[in-house]
Amino acid sequence: MLDVITSAVDDRSARGIAGAVSRLVASGRLPAGTRLPTVRELATELGISPTTVSQAWRTLARAGVISPRGRAGTFVLAGAPAAADPRRYRRVTRSPGRLPRDYSTGTPDSALLPDLAPVLARVARGGNLTLSYLDDPVLPALEKALRGRWPFPPAALTVVDGALDALDRVTGALVGFGSRVLVENPSFPPLLDLLELVGAEVVPLPLDGEGIRPDALARALDAAQPVVLYLQPRAQNPTGVSMTVARAQALAKLLAGRGVTVIEDDHIGDVAAAPPVSLGMFLPDATVHIRSFSKSHGPDLRLAAVGGVETVVGALVSRRLLGPGWSSRLLQAVLAELLEDPETERALAAARATYASRRERMTAALAARGVRALADDGINLWMEVADEQVALVSLAARGIGAAPGTPFEAAPLGRAHLRVTIGLIPDADIDAVAQLLAEAAQG
Repeated sequence: MLDVITSAVDDRSARGIAGAVSRLVASGRLPAGTRLPTVRELATELGISPTTVSQAWRTLARAGVISPRGRAGTFVLAGAPAAADPRRYRRVTRSPGRLPRDYSTGTPDSALLPDLAPVLARVARGGNLTLSYLDDPVLPALEKALRGRWPFPPAALTVVDGALDALDRVTGALVGFGSRVLVENPSFPPLLDLLELVGAEVVPLPLDGEGIRPDALARALDAAQPVVLYLQPRAQNPTGVSMTVARAQALAKLLAGRGVTVIEDDHIGDVAAAPPVSLGMFLPDATVHIRSFSKSHGPDLRLAAVGGVETVVGALVSRRLLGPGWSSRLLQAVLAELLEDPETERALAAARATYASRRERMTAALAARGVRALADDGINLWMEVADEQVALVSLAARGIGAAPGTPFEAAPLGRAHLRVTIGLIPDADIDAVAQLLAEAAQG
């Protein structure tokens, strides 16, 4: 058994050892009930400190993969789920609701959302839409509208209760403890929390102005042998970067034949300035695309569409049969109406223009004050600061909430940042808020 473990370890850090052992457990090479070598035995064989092995064992024990039983030894378990702890997400959302001007939330300006009242009235006149638990999970009218807007022809498509629900369920179908996954750096804090919960080994990929850097992806594919790549194709949260078609093609070329499933979270939807771009345009058989409608049509619709790889979407639909079954068909009918409603299209066009104006004015105002910030698309701004905590306290003292940058880091970025939801800042306040942001950024 000692030889099995040592031959599988290619990274002798505590994290690397934990990942290697967990992959052996997942593959069945270390079945439940297997007695593991002692800390000292494994440390001696690997030529490392026993402390490093102890840290790996503690990580595996917390995840429910192994069980220390004192003098009897340490044994492989069948695999109990770890307790959920969205610690990064809590740090982003913890404050500031009590501050007069809270720009930490990442939520859209409610004044720019489409008016749901007329659509709700039309849908209500149609009566109940669901008379059986056995109806299809997606209304035909909504599926038709979604397929017409999808960036590539999806082999299968369904609807779930928001983008995070989609990420959770797709991750559950593809990622196990110790699985290596690729993520953008910086990335979305709830995704990082989710990957930590399932025990995935995260490999961060840096971004430039067109998305994930191809050179970084090439190195990671060779070194990490990942199972999944997560990315946000438009208005990346927090940087606002949108992937270009040329970049999508370059990344797809590197991924072809590597056995990696791409999971795309198009969280911004129809208020993005950039057109919909997807790796599925080039890798339709390896891409799962998630399209959220929260920031464009309304957070309380609680709907996101998932389309792409048939086996993944099919597994998601089957698993939901043992839980919620389907997402409200009444809300689906509302969304289907909104997607075909001319008045809604006008509202979305106005929102796009307003968000674009706020981004342009704020980044220009900060640049004039010597502050580096990214806000290429969407509703957020990613701002460099001299000291994260000092900047947060400075803004809070002036009644302004912002999100700390650290929870977005899949790996240290070397510079401190704040994320500011500038889509919430009224036009008349932009110059005044820019001055306060600049003062906070400079410490």
